Amino acid sequence: MSHESLWLGALRGPVRLLAMVSTGLALAVFAWLVLGQFTSAEPIGMYEMLRPEGRPLVSVMLWSLFAALIFSSLYLSDRRGSIEIAPTGPLDILSLVLSRLSMIGIIAVVLVMFYEVVARYVFEKPTLWANELSLWIASFLFLLAGLYAMQQRSHIRIYIIYDMFPRWLQKLADVISVSLIWVFFLCLFWGGYNEAMQKLGRMETFGTAWDPPLPATLKIGLIIIIGLVALQALSNLIADWNKAPEHHSPADEIDEVEIENIRRTLED
Repeated sequence: MSHESLWLGALRGPVRLLAMVSTGLALAVFAWLVLGQFTSAEPIGMYEMLRPEGRPLVSVMLWSLFAALIFSSLYLSDRRGSIEIAPTGPLDILSLVLSRLSMIGIIAVVLVMFYEVVARYVFEKPTLWANELSLWIASFLFLLAGLYAMQQRSHIRIYIIYDMFPRWLQKLADVISVSLIWVFFLCLFWGGYNEAMQKLGRMETFGTAWDPPLPATLKIGLIIIIGLVALQALSNLIADWNKAPEHHSPADEIDEVEIENIRRTLED
């Protein structure tokens, strides 16, 4: 990873500090809640985490966790991977920030499922929330991965015919592709906006024991993130419009940096 500032500049240090402080606060509150499971007459569990009314400690936990995720994502987005495409505008930066958030989400899903496996098979006390929480997080990961792939131009494309085109015909093919993405988004928006707002307005829940608001959040999240994908596709089209023609080969998919890292690991 390159450690040069990608876009934060002088704000990189303060953002890093805020990420550390908010993460530390979230961990401290979490430790206190865990301790309360053994010492409090009314311990706070995952059921209460979805219902923070009248529970200031839960509110502090949720807000500190939210701040930790945001500031950590901002800080991590200020670095560019060796094979990542550099951002060309504010929308690219937003996509990078959300991609770092999704990467943190992958760790969260792994931890949740690990906890569930240990609780179920070691202590024989399965949770009521682990599967639904992992489903909730993974749903947004799937959507955000599509946005990140669009920003990185990493969606599957067939170049056999495309590379034979002259540049003007390649541009026409790109315009058609982006237009189809926008048609899909507009159809999704037209057909799903009212339902999404209804679900969000009444905070429709999953109807289970833990009862998280999956329908309320995922429906509107789907529309928003697909809208960002469409905007990112348009941004890519504009940014790449005057680029020289590219010709692709299987060698383009080889990550030399990753191969070198694997080689060093094996040598050690």
